[in-house]
Amino acid sequence: MSAPKPIYVLNGPNLNLLGTREPEIYGRASLADIEQACVARAGQLGRSIVFRQSNVEGELVNWLQEAGEKACAVVLNAGGYTHTSVALHDAILAIGLPVIETHISNPAAREEFRHVSLVGKAAKGVIAGFGATSYLLAIEAAHLHAQES
Repeated sequence: MSAPKPIYVLNGPNLNLLGTREPEIYGRASLADIEQACVARAGQLGRSIVFRQSNVEGELVNWLQEAGEKACAVVLNAGGYTHTSVALHDAILAIGLPVIETHISNPAAREEFRHVSLVGKAAKGVIAGFGATSYLLAIEAAHLHAQES
């Protein structure tokens, strides 16, 4: 029996600065801290993680397309691209996997320009506003929806 496909956890621009960037909004956990927590939670569920971050939109599109072939689901924090990227929206629709949009903060409770999510319009669901725990909830949702498909 082969190992279950991994969950891809993809992170967009400026998330490499977590822990120091606006800690009053994003908390003190670094991206490495979040990665460790995701690996641990996925392991409890019998899954592995492919965890990546890029400030480049096209790289995120490439990773989504790769996930379409190699993953069971995707957790995506597209950062600022959430509100602007038709390319990410289209890639999500193209890959045919459950994609869970996640955010540390709650975009709906922030500036008006953050209220529209092009990513969310293509995603299976959205988990936001629970700090770094948003990622763990998204891992669970991705795992559950991957089992259904």
